[in-house]
This record gives sequence, structure tokens and C-alpha cells, in this order.
Amino acid sequence: MLVLNDHNLVDRIPDPAIRELVQQRFTEICAGEPYDYDLHGYMVVVEPGDSVETLEQEIGFPILRNLFDGASYGEPDFSPSFEALEEHVSCYEMVYIFNDEGFGADIFIPKQPGVDGDLLAMCAEYAAPATALTLP
Repeated sequence: MLVLNDHNLVDRIPDPAIRELVQQRFTEICAGEPYDYDLHGYMVVVEPGDSVETLEQEIGFPILRNLFDGASYGEPDFSPSFEALEEHVSCYEMVYIFNDEGFGADIFIPKQPGVDGDLLAMCAEYAAPATALTLP
């Protein structure tokens, strides 16, 4: 898992399409201001082999369980807790906002072998197509 709490770390992303998208998000979130972790939050790029549990520990928030009722993905009452989930050509982009000031995490989940199957299935089921405004 790549945890990007500085826009200068974007070059560590091996997939060029995801790298471009993450760079665009840093640019949009900062809106011309210098990057400030406490204000702008951070980005996470899931890598093949990462577990959902490790991802949840990193962001401190459930992904395949509902925050309020504990229902798990696959159960009839499951409802995801993310703010937004978009499907891009090479990945899914999942956004969590943790406080009223807008601090959060933007998670990029590559559509690659080795990425957790339940995570990809949940993304495929709940993601909205990326719009022209959100595409790089």
C-alpha cells in the first residue's frame, strides 16, 4: 500500500494512469495552496496483496462494513460508508471525509489481479462512472 501524504510522493505510483489521476487530485484539493496534511488529507493507493483489514487500519474506518449498523458487504442490509466511489478505466476511487473541515482519505483501488476480490466486487457494485469533471 502506498500512503501518500505529500504530493512529491506521486512518482512512486507505478501505473501511469493512476499516477496522473492522483496528481490531478492533489492539484484539485490544494487549489493553488501549499499542501498541508492536516487540511488536505492524504491519498492511498492499494497494491496487490494488501488486505482490506490493513487498509481499514490505515484509514481508521470500515470499508466492507457499515460504520453505523455493522452490516458487512454481501449481507442484504449492507450500505457502504464512503462519501463517493467512482470508476475510472484503471481503478476505483473511494473518498472518505473524516471531519467537518474536510480532512479525509482518497483511496485508489487498481483493477489488477491480486487486489482483494471482495473489495473489487463491492467497488464494481457501488461505483458511479467517473464524469468528465473528475477524469484526468
